[in-house]
Amino acid sequence: MKKAISYLAAFLISIVHLIPFYILINLALKTRQDTNSIWIPPDYLYIENFTNVWTQSHLGLALLNDLIITVCTVALVIFVGVFAAYPLARFPTRWNNAIYTLSVATLIVPALTVLVPLYKLVVDLRGISTYWAMVLVLTTFFLPTVIFLYTGFIRTIPRELDEAALIDGCNRYETFFRIIFPLLKPVTASVIIIIMLGVWNDYRFSLFLLQKRSVQTAPLVLSQFFSQFQNDLPLAAAGSLLSLIPMALLYLFLQKYFVSGLAEGAVKG
Repeated sequence: MKKAISYLAAFLISIVHLIPFYILINLALKTRQDTNSIWIPPDYLYIENFTNVWTQSHLGLALLNDLIITVCTVALVIFVGVFAAYPLARFPTRWNNAIYTLSVATLIVPALTVLVPLYKLVVDLRGISTYWAMVLVLTTFFLPTVIFLYTGFIRTIPRELDEAALIDGCNRYETFFRIIFPLLKPVTASVIIIIMLGVWNDYRFSLFLLQKRSVQTAPLVLSQFFSQFQNDLPLAAAGSLLSLIPMALLYLFLQKYFVSGLAEGAVKG
């Protein structure tokens, strides 16, 4: 009985998550005049929505901008996060514990509460509509999450590995790169998925910091299909489908590491 209830619950949860995708695909294959019902599938396939949204919104350039910002942010946040997490996990001094607690505490602060001073700072640094400013801002706001996951995961690695490496003549840097870092593959996969999804879909900071059309990302260009007077749902749906393909492929490639890395890094930490 319990097994049947579990299967039923899993089925219902799956249906709830699949409904938005059904609606999205349904709208993407319809004409603009045939959007009165989001549930009834069309008896035709209007593929022109995909070509139209690609040309009208310059979606290719937007996806390229998204890719540049996402890759740079993920690389930087992993580089900084893993080097910050290792001493926090291995040397639990009062100072390190205070830094870790402060870092984790920032997770409860809504990012938009600092938007005004952040925008003023970026303006003063002449970083509006630049890649580097967007990368630094996103790195700053995702860094606490990365430190939390890496610190928790490193704490599950036995200290005896570090001691054995030190006895064999390795210094701290060699111990980290030769012994610890190769063991971080599961949590690194989790970090890549979480951060890439957050950066790829970011709208809150992009709306204010990426004002030039040439550097705008996919969420920004797709939002132009929604206005006060008219909406073009089929084009927006087609653009959304095209923009989710890279992240879907990434998740399929890294999914075997995702659950184990997230569980060991967060729960055990």
